[in-house]
Amino acid sequence: MAYKVSKDPRTDIRERTYVPNLLRGLGITAKHFLRNLFGTRDTNTQVVDRTGTSLMTTVAYPEEKPIYPEGYRGLHRLVPREDGKPRCVACYMCATICPAQCIYIEAGEYGEDGGDAEDRVIEKYPTQFVIDELRCIVCGLCVDACPKDAIRMDTYMHTPPEYTRQNFVYDIPKLLKGAPVSHPSDPWNKRESSAEPHHVHKEAHTRIGEGLVELKLPHGDHGHDKALPATAHGGHQAVVTQQGPIQVTKFIK
Repeated sequence: MAYKVSKDPRTDIRERTYVPNLLRGLGITAKHFLRNLFGTRDTNTQVVDRTGTSLMTTVAYPEEKPIYPEGYRGLHRLVPREDGKPRCVACYMCATICPAQCIYIEAGEYGEDGGDAEDRVIEKYPTQFVIDELRCIVCGLCVDACPKDAIRMDTYMHTPPEYTRQNFVYDIPKLLKGAPVSHPSDPWNKRESSAEPHHVHKEAHTRIGEGLVELKLPHGDHGHDKALPATAHGGHQAVVTQQGPIQVTKFIK
């Protein structure tokens, strides 16, 4: 039954003993307990969409398993090629970018004698590729950094429980799984009849300086070779020696 609260709690014995609020809290707890115990429970995997008398929203795992979204990142896996070998070329980019330092790679080189022709177009391959799943923070940076689409996190699986810590260290046989993947840009898939472009390839974001810049050596430095960068006549750079000015590359910012 509702009652009026005194303006001065120190003069009201009910407020000083906290009995009314204590009973009110126990009543709310008992109401939810009985409702969840005897009410009908909805087993919808989407917890926020559950309806029914019971207000229980906890997933009873493993009997109930939530549906993972498409963007969920599960366990790692090494993507195989069509010949069953991993696509990894041991570039160390995933191990370098990993903030948890849980990836360890050892690289080997393909020899000219022996092996398939498609293997010889690749310089390196991983002799060891190890991921410590206990240290992994599931950030996915290794997947983003890989230039060969050699590692993915699309297994939609949690790390299974193990009895020892060593079983959480995954090596190549444990990581290499899934369907083989091939891309047209793979070096072993390039066509033999592909012709080179007619234009001369130039380095990106650079251009060759136009013209030569005549510069004089400072006083007192006659008889000695000096390489002095300078800017003149529109900002073109040149290196000056006793043999004369030499064109250099200018970087565009």
